[in-house]
Amino acid sequence: MGAGEPAGPRRRHYAWTILALCFFAILCAQGVRLSFGAFVRPWEDAFGASRGTITLIGSLSFLVYGGSQPFVGRAVDRFGIRRVLVASSLLVAVGLALSALAQSPWQLALTYGVIASLGFGGASGVAASVAVTYWFTQRRGLAFALVEAGFGAGQLLLVPAALVAISAAGWRPTLLGGSALLALVVAPVLWRRLVDRPEDLGLEPIGGAVAPRAVEPGVAGATTGPDGAIGFAGLLRARGFWMLAAPFFVCGLTTTGFVDTHLIPLAQDRGIPSSTTGVAVALLAAANVTGILASGPLADRIDNRLLLAGLYATRGASFVALYFLAGGPALIAFALLFGLVDFSTVAPTQWLAARYVEPRTVGLAFGCLNAIHQLGSAIGAWLPGMAYDATGSYDTVLIVAAVVLAVASLVSLSLPRPARLPTVGPALPAGEAL
Repeated sequence: MGAGEPAGPRRRHYAWTILALCFFAILCAQGVRLSFGAFVRPWEDAFGASRGTITLIGSLSFLVYGGSQPFVGRAVDRFGIRRVLVASSLLVAVGLALSALAQSPWQLALTYGVIASLGFGGASGVAASVAVTYWFTQRRGLAFALVEAGFGAGQLLLVPAALVAISAAGWRPTLLGGSALLALVVAPVLWRRLVDRPEDLGLEPIGGAVAPRAVEPGVAGATTGPDGAIGFAGLLRARGFWMLAAPFFVCGLTTTGFVDTHLIPLAQDRGIPSSTTGVAVALLAAANVTGILASGPLADRIDNRLLLAGLYATRGASFVALYFLAGGPALIAFALLFGLVDFSTVAPTQWLAARYVEPRTVGLAFGCLNAIHQLGSAIGAWLPGMAYDATGSYDTVLIVAAVVLAVASLVSLSLPRPARLPTVGPALPAGEAL
């Protein structure tokens, strides 16, 4: 019996096990990464550094994470999902353990900003999204959303846990705990149970095999199937892909860049108690999971261009509200509203990206999209820190974020209409597909 092959009769399709494993990997690895904001003030105190210096480490982390994404996509296409996720989880563990030994900001930049962040890049949504395209030809929106919910679940569980652990034991033991989680739990589970493709177990994906695709007549700008983007050169020429990438850059700028790095320090600067801040972060993460799970079925049913436009516009409105309102209740309200439209942009973005490129290029496409997202995250982590050092507040940053999100909403409305995705062969029986 091969690695990861389930024993005995199966009532449920093994695709759902693959989905659960990818969810688990993302929850642990990305939950640790999304805890960066909890370490900002402890690192300022430990190293006597400015906020700009510490958030520059966060910016470096995003740049390394993002720069790795096209290579991760290529690695997944070449070596498989299982090997990439396991190796990346172990690399995160090594990076976190070394970060716990850091004695200066430059050492932290090397160990966390480079080593751990390379691991974060591999244990990311790229490999999981490729797994969805291999194992699902129907219900992809739902599957993308369930995988992406791992980010929200990790934020919900591990960010508040990091705040508590840092307060109780300090930041160094907290990093060592994250390292142990990745090395002793996540990597062994993935190595044992993860399987790259349905055919490795003699299965078809849920929904049947993918049929050759052609561009629908009269669909301007649609680039799918064998006539769509193939390889990196094809991506460079794909108008739909780049129009999709531009709002995703803004997504990274305003979400993992600004909010995940600066929301906790912003609340602390406003004098909001740590207990209230912890509740707000937990509620944001819970709303994240809710929004993600809602966006998946919506991505399967409605025009994803309209869905993205609405999500970006609502996110912009949440920043306007945070600008005008202060205090704990306002922070709670922001967390709930922003959380609903935070990671929920990913499922419709991935849904559209899978239609704008040819199947053999999907790993590269997801990698390039994530790289662009993380470039936005790097800028969103660094520049607000510099603005804070210069002005003593985040007010200007909040207004700029609202403006660029309005632009992202308009660009989403202009995306080309994607072609349909036909399949061959009957769908799996209901008992297996569910």
